Amino acid sequence: MSLQLSILDQTPIRRGSNAAEALQESVELVRLADELGFARYWLSEHHNTTTLAMAAPEIMIARLAAESKRIRLGSGGIMLPNHSTLKVAENFKMLEALYPQRIDLGVGRAPGGDRITAQLLNPSNTFDPQEYIQQISDLQDFLTDNPNYNNIHGKVRAIPQIDTVPALWMLTSSGESAYLAAHSGMALSFAQFINPIGGKEALAVYRQRFKPSAQLKTPTASVGVFAFVSEDGQKAEQVQAVMDYRLLSFEKGRYDEIPTFEVAGKYNYTPAEWQRVLFNRQRTIVGTPDVVKEKMLALAAELDVPEVIIATFAETKEDRFDSYRLMAKMFAITPGK
Repeated sequence: MSLQLSILDQTPIRRGSNAAEALQESVELVRLADELGFARYWLSEHHNTTTLAMAAPEIMIARLAAESKRIRLGSGGIMLPNHSTLKVAENFKMLEALYPQRIDLGVGRAPGGDRITAQLLNPSNTFDPQEYIQQISDLQDFLTDNPNYNNIHGKVRAIPQIDTVPALWMLTSSGESAYLAAHSGMALSFAQFINPIGGKEALAVYRQRFKPSAQLKTPTASVGVFAFVSEDGQKAEQVQAVMDYRLLSFEKGRYDEIPTFEVAGKYNYTPAEWQRVLFNRQRTIVGTPDVVKEKMLALAAELDVPEVIIATFAETKEDRFDSYRLMAKMFAITPGK
C-alpha cells in the first residue's frame, strides 16, 4: 500500500524553552518536511495554554510557505466558531493569492481551548451547531464569490479576487461533521489523535453521502495520529511513557503541565487511570520502524485512507526531526516531489 505522509504541527513548547523557540523550530521543520517529500504541513489553533505556541495558524502559514517550495501549507484547523467567516475567507484568499494551489483551509467546530476563552474570542458565538453549518455554507460562498443571502446577494465580497481557491477540509473527531463534509462536498480528516473510536464508520458515511462540489468532485479523506519512531527501542518506550502521562493530564485539565520522562516514568497509575492510558494508546503509534510501519499501514487500511497526518511530540528537537526523517525513509516518500 502506497501511503502519503503529512505533518500536523501543534507547536509544542518544551520544558525550559519558550514560544519563540517553538515557532522557530516550526520554521526549521517545514524546510525539512519540504525536502523529505511530505505532502502537506498543517498548523493547529489553540488558546489559553502555555504548552502550545500556536493561536493564529493563518499568520504562521504565510511564514512557513515563504520558507518552503512545494509542500502544501494549511490549518488543521481554523476553529471556525471563534472567527468571522468573512475574515477567515479573506485571510485564506490572501494566502492562496500569495501561494497559489499550495494552501489548505481545514476547519473545525471545537473551540481549541476552554469555553470562556472561546466566548471572548467571538462574543457572538452561541455554540449552536446550526451556526457552524451556516458558517460552512457562507465560507464556501465567500471563497467562490457565490451570491447568497448572508453576503447581501454578492454585494459583500471576500478580497482579494483571485482565480483559485484554497482546498477546503473539514476536521472531525466525533464523526458528526462527516455528514456535513459530505453534504458540503469538502475533504475530511478524522482526528484519531483526539478520538480513536468511530473513524472507520465516520469515513464510510462520508463516502456514501458525498455530494460533489465546485471545489471537490470525489471524496477525499485522511487520518491524523500522534506518532513517533526511533531505532532506539528504549527511547521509543520513554516517548510512549511521556505521551501516556501527557494525555491523561489533559483529561484532568492540566493543560499547562510539560511532563518529562523522569516525572512520567515515576508516576504510579491507579487501575482506573491505567485503563485510560490503554484507551489513549489507540491515539498514538510509537515504536521502532517495523512496529510503527505495520501499525500505520493497518490504520490507513482500516480507515481506507491514502494519507496519514502525523503529530509528533519528543523531549528534544533532534528526536522529533529524526522521527520524521525515519518516517520518510520507512515509507519511501520522494524528496522534493
